[in-house]
Amino acid sequence: MARLEVNRSGELEVFIRVIELGGFSAAARACGMTPSAVSKLVARLEQRLGSRLVNRSTRQLQLTPEGCAFYERGASAHSAPRGRLRVNANVPFGHHFLLPLVPGFLERHPDVTLDIVLTDEVIDILEHRTDVAVRAGPLKSSSLMARKLGQTRMVIVGAPAYLARQGMPATPDDLQRHNLLGFNYVRSQQGWPMRRDGVDTVVAVTGNAQASDGEALRCLTLAGLGLARLAAFQVREDIAAGRLLPVLEDFNPGDSEEVHAVFVGQGGYLPLRVRVFLDFLVEKVAI
Repeated sequence: MARLEVNRSGELEVFIRVIELGGFSAAARACGMTPSAVSKLVARLEQRLGSRLVNRSTRQLQLTPEGCAFYERGASAHSAPRGRLRVNANVPFGHHFLLPLVPGFLERHPDVTLDIVLTDEVIDILEHRTDVAVRAGPLKSSSLMARKLGQTRMVIVGAPAYLARQGMPATPDDLQRHNLLGFNYVRSQQGWPMRRDGVDTVVAVTGNAQASDGEALRCLTLAGLGLARLAAFQVREDIAAGRLLPVLEDFNPGDSEEVHAVFVGQGGYLPLRVRVFLDFLVEKVAI
């Protein structure tokens, strides 16, 4: 990018870049300036306004209330969202919802650059400098903000070839002779919950393969290795096509997992690129 002319309008543009790109160095690269020049420009802007706009630390910048108000006014004047948007999502949501939506989002917001990481591991979004993380299951109490995207029931499934070979389970007790595929990390719900005659029980998952994400388990199940308990949205096309069959639905307790987009929203500040992405997810995702 050509070097930005730094007048008062340029000061505002640089300040917005600092906030939306997450630091002086990234803003300096975007504006064709040095990090020290950007830092001095923000300090000069603060001096002229008579207010501290950002609290600086070695890890991150945090807007002050005055900085938040100034940013909101400036971003309204520069209404097109821009900058790098770091998104973390669990693998099933990423494959079935997020990735198919990327072209439409970038067509609507061409000045945003998406940086996507798919993993079923729950990350610290502050440590990983993530703008939005999509999480399934109960939310832990934290300072993070959240928007609900939907919820999905869980279902046990198996491939027709596997069930023809091993037999269709008739009761939860029959699972003892089946290969049950599970996750290789600790989950909030250990085992598979069942409900028989109004009584809830949990079946331990014992099988000869584990995986780090739901899509890997789906692939193993499609290959006929065993049974897996997965989100209904993840396997509904497979069930409709006959590639997988639901198992023990009469004993399904009907539990579901909520899916949320979580993000940092301290002091009411939310970068425009984050706000439009959250709105887009809420608009387009139908779980």
